[in-house]
Amino acid sequence: MTTLVARRRLLLALPALAAGRAAGAQVDDTAPRVVPRPLQFPRDFGAHPEFRTEWWYATGWLHADDAADRAGAPTFGFQLTFFRSRAAHAGAWADNRSRFAPRQLLFAHAALTDLREGRLRHAQRIARWSGDAQAATAAAALGDTRVHLGDWRFARDGAPERSRYVARLGDADAGFAYELELATTQPLLLQGDAGFSRKGPEPSQASHYYSQPHLSVRGRLHLGSASTEVRGRAWLDHEWSETLLHPEAVGWDWIGMNLDDGGALTAFRLRRADGSTVWAGGSYRAAGGAVRSFDAGAVHFAPGRRWASAATRASYPVQWRIDTPAGRFQVEALLDAQELDSRGSTGAVYWEGLSELRDAGGRRVGAGYLEMTGYAAPLRL
Repeated sequence: MTTLVARRRLLLALPALAAGRAAGAQVDDTAPRVVPRPLQFPRDFGAHPEFRTEWWYATGWLHADDAADRAGAPTFGFQLTFFRSRAAHAGAWADNRSRFAPRQLLFAHAALTDLREGRLRHAQRIARWSGDAQAATAAAALGDTRVHLGDWRFARDGAPERSRYVARLGDADAGFAYELELATTQPLLLQGDAGFSRKGPEPSQASHYYSQPHLSVRGRLHLGSASTEVRGRAWLDHEWSETLLHPEAVGWDWIGMNLDDGGALTAFRLRRADGSTVWAGGSYRAAGGAVRSFDAGAVHFAPGRRWASAATRASYPVQWRIDTPAGRFQVEALLDAQELDSRGSTGAVYWEGLSELRDAGGRRVGAGYLEMTGYAAPLRL
């Protein structure tokens, strides 16, 4: 989708979003709250439109299907994210049965990091959604993961313990596309307290959050006129919330890392404008073991080398030292220039990139993605 089309769609959506915020301000006391509860699958694979914010987010690395990969070195990194944002509390539109009533906004981001060329490609889409799960232009199913914006799609099938996701995203103007199948190799990882993940000092600052590490990936990558069979490894997050950000938080730093030994490491922090931490958390699961959740005070992020974006002038730490109850780790971006400008859709500029995880001695122990938001401007959800 061209930038011009994306901006036109955003301008069409903004009045609905503004109206939704105004309406939401009047009905905050009736808005839903994230509270501890058992997650139920496959239902919780699906959308939760009663909550303000939700995303399905997959990241991973790829290489050509016939490439030697004994060292686990990737050739490409990919990101696909479908976002849902409630424009207003559902009750604000209860009397409006028009399919054009702007109850929800749907967004999608697709990105491809090409380590051979040292280049990031990305594309974005936005659409208004009435809440009808059968809508042709854009919709998100309630009973399972099945979301689309036009011909961009992300869908799950199979038993809950044997999920298979199919993704189709890409953009001719951006010069890339991919069709990928992501299959589970490990059980679901419920973040926080059985899927209830605190994001701040107030109990209301929380999300429902689960991950699926070590997804096995196969598919086809299109770059210009060339097409290549690829395979690799991925990580999936699904998270939904009513109140995610503490008022003092301008953004967050997050890692989701597939460890080479089969383990999985998550670490995050919500960050103030001065760089201090509002809240932190994460988890570790050894290969074949149980999930170990981290207390807020047990996770520490220390920034290292920085990279400055010529496009936005934002400065991002592309090296980190992260201390967790599972050990001290180093995170190293495999390409500095992995900033995504999504002002044509979600309105945010953020850094999202393929990175390597190393132990305290500098030895590689895993790979995954580092995400940093709120560096170009405070993040607003």
